Amino acid sequence: MFLIAMLFFFCFYRFFIQGKFAEWMVSVFQYAFWIDYDAAYSLFQQIFRNNEEWFILLFIVLVFLVLFRFYLGWFTGYFEEISNRLDVLIGQKEGEISLSQELYPIERKMTQLQYTMEKQKNDVRVSEQRKSDLIMYLAHDLKTPLASVIGYLNLLRDEGEISEELREKYLSISLNKAEHLEDLINEFFEIARYNLSNITLQCGKINFSRLLEQLAYEFEPMFREKELTLALEAGDDILLICDADKLQRVFDNLLRNAVLYSFRGTEIMITAEQQKYALLVKVTNHGDTIPKEKLERLFEQFYRLDAARSTDSGSAGLGLAIAKQIVELHNGTITARSEAEMIEFTVTLPLS
Repeated sequence: MFLIAMLFFFCFYRFFIQGKFAEWMVSVFQYAFWIDYDAAYSLFQQIFRNNEEWFILLFIVLVFLVLFRFYLGWFTGYFEEISNRLDVLIGQKEGEISLSQELYPIERKMTQLQYTMEKQKNDVRVSEQRKSDLIMYLAHDLKTPLASVIGYLNLLRDEGEISEELREKYLSISLNKAEHLEDLINEFFEIARYNLSNITLQCGKINFSRLLEQLAYEFEPMFREKELTLALEAGDDILLICDADKLQRVFDNLLRNAVLYSFRGTEIMITAEQQKYALLVKVTNHGDTIPKEKLERLFEQFYRLDAARSTDSGSAGLGLAIAKQIVELHNGTITARSEAEMIEFTVTLPLS
């Protein structure tokens, strides 16, 4: 564009100052003022040649204004093009994001942004649908144990003469259903905590071996109910800097899953191996092999909704999702594998 402007300037100079324009203006002066050629040429000299710099400056300004208007329209076109594609990006218009070749880097970034936004919208939609389904199912399931509790309590109230054995049976069933109802209600609080707050850590040095021993002791009634045994293999006095309450919640969830999905009369094993820079903890149980496609999604929130309802456990499928979040906040990892009727969760935690 600069070369074109220079060419125009050269042509203007030759034509305006030295070319046919000079001869034409001299002729105009001759006929307009009825003067001879020398007088007309002298007038041309006084008007044009003596003010040559001003005419050149005027020409340069005009050329600059023309070029500026051209480039302004060019850039304005780009901005308008980007604005139209932004409307597509934010969903006000339909269409693909396609820009001029000069704007290809911007087009590529906008396309990536569009893909990310669509994926986020889809993830939010799926998550909200799962949450809605979960609340609907849990609300429906609340009625069953509540109706049982009310029914058996009414029997105890209305039966004037009832044997001690039957009274004990009714009370046992009522207590069992009430505990199930409590689990379901706790699930609602779990959902609220998971979605309305961020998990933060309050770390300190703990004896991790004692934490596992305490958990094993607390789960004894559940083990006896399902005729399970627990094998705990952990070194003495494994020291770990962590949030003890949050980490206890992780292994509480893993043990509950192990009990829930174990075959009756089998063994659950917990091993804690202290390596050079990390602590490796494995929770292993014997149960139905988990298919690979489901195994890869175990740590998604609400994913195990149907399986949880079929076990009558009242679980919302949040336990493993929260466990994964807590472990990652400790800069650790949690993985799962299942084969040959064996399920194993591995938690790796940094020692420092």
